[in-house]
Amino acid sequence: MSRPAPQDAAEFYHSYINHAKGNSIADVMSKYTTQLKEFYNNLSEEKADYAYAQGKWTIKELLQHIIDAERIFAYRALRIARKDTTPLASFDENSYAQHSNAKNRTLQSLKDEFNAVRASTDLLLASFNEDQLNASGTASNKSITVKALAFIIYGHLLHHKTIIEERYL
Repeated sequence: MSRPAPQDAAEFYHSYINHAKGNSIADVMSKYTTQLKEFYNNLSEEKADYAYAQGKWTIKELLQHIIDAERIFAYRALRIARKDTTPLASFDENSYAQHSNAKNRTLQSLKDEFNAVRASTDLLLASFNEDQLNASGTASNKSITVKALAFIIYGHLLHHKTIIEERYL
């Protein structure tokens, strides 16, 4: 199984896809799963409520965003892999963050949820065969493949890892 082609996802997803280096989703999972788990699980409690600028998300809100986005991307992948042709709605990440209640949660509870979602997503992605990975559907009014969604999931995690390293730590 190869990397997603440009037509597998809308252009605004290409930066996420390009973050995930590897020739297949199996390569990407092998390369990044442990690295990402260790990075996010090592975020310190001292930085949990830190935001690098006024109006920016705290580490806890950012981690909740990552969890929410991964769930949505995985749900889209599941629906499309199962040949559900229903167009899937977009989501407003800022509204999700505003209503997430992350500020009232412990960082550890968010890490626990992150680990559960990550494990579930990886099991789901590993279960897809080539036909399922190449399946195409509609999300946010744009055509997208399951393969692209798999790379987007990892690219999104890597994107936010870079932001945390550069702006929060």
